Amino acid sequence: MRRPPAAGDAGPARSYAEGVYARRRHVYFWMMGACLALFVGAWAIVRLFSMPVAIGMCVVAMIIPPVAAMVANRRGPEDRWWDDPSGDPQSDEWWDELDGKKRREP
Repeated sequence: MRRPPAAGDAGPARSYAEGVYARRRHVYFWMMGACLALFVGAWAIVRLFSMPVAIGMCVVAMIIPPVAAMVANRRGPEDRWWDDPSGDPQSDEWWDELDGKKRREP
């Protein structure tokens, strides 16, 4: 049986990157939910009152998925994808030297 968290207990520590990815994932799902709600609402309800407004809602819903994909896949300043090891030891050594990670001995 798990004990309830104490007043000062923050629970398991999450890294900054995990929090950023979770936030991006939540924003993505909210945006896609809004897209779905706009599309369904436009053709289930709004079209009965105003066809131009329903078409406008569908145009907005059409723009949301690419924006949501960009939000979910953007790289942050903490994402160091460009300096991941390539697998070639000599190339990795050269890049480390250029980036200042490995100081050359005089």
